[in-house]
Amino acid sequence: MIRAVSIAALTLVAFPVAAQTNVPGDPYAGDPVGIVAAPCPAHPSPTDGAGWEAWKLHSLTRDFGQLCRYRAQNEQLKASNTPVRVVFMGDSITDNWIGADAGLFTGGLVDRGISGQTTPQMLVRFREDVIALKPRAVHIMAGTNDIAGNTGASTMEIVEGNIASMADLARANGIKVIIASTPPAAAFPWSKDKQPVPQIRALNSWLEAYAAKNGFTYVDYYTALATPEGAMKPGLASDGVHPTPAGYAVMRPLALAAIRRTIAAK
Repeated sequence: MIRAVSIAALTLVAFPVAAQTNVPGDPYAGDPVGIVAAPCPAHPSPTDGAGWEAWKLHSLTRDFGQLCRYRAQNEQLKASNTPVRVVFMGDSITDNWIGADAGLFTGGLVDRGISGQTTPQMLVRFREDVIALKPRAVHIMAGTNDIAGNTGASTMEIVEGNIASMADLARANGIKVIIASTPPAAAFPWSKDKQPVPQIRALNSWLEAYAAKNGFTYVDYYTALATPEGAMKPGLASDGVHPTPAGYAVMRPLALAAIRRTIAAK
């Protein structure tokens, strides 16, 4: 299902067509269907007034990878000819990082996190938000929302494959790879039926082994942030999942050390 949805979303990218939707109850009735010229409708936040269901509907039907989120910023960055050292690819934990620690994202470090995203969504936008910026390295931190089921059911093998595909694309384009552990969480406030601790631990075990096997840098945020039970340490997350400024302060030196190990500091 995930692959089918992502392929369908990719068709909403390039040229206008005359056909329009005309399905009773469709909130996008009258919109063009197929390939369109400007696939940049406003994308609701998973936490704004439109609500979680509006976010899911938009993600699954209108702009699966949220290719529009950073399009203007990417074009400005490329036009400036500013060298990019590291792109941080991820979900809300990456997205929120720049707000908590904007000083980190200077000197060629670029934040390309999008709240709510799963690994198939990141894979869809990887070319635009990472490869096209020609960074020296990419920092990939993902998995939380796959385990939460944000874009539907998946398997651990599919999630691992999506991360491996991003790493393969980076390596094929001469971009060094930093694989980050999935941060700890004992529960998801937006997906309360999930029990994420064992799945996060299993994914991190695979991520560490995968990085070692392929000569990638592995950065272990999990150990620094987690209690022995697999939850976030007190004071390091606002809701048990998303780091506070104190949580990001723990992560910052680990990220910088990983970058130094991966590329020469400048």
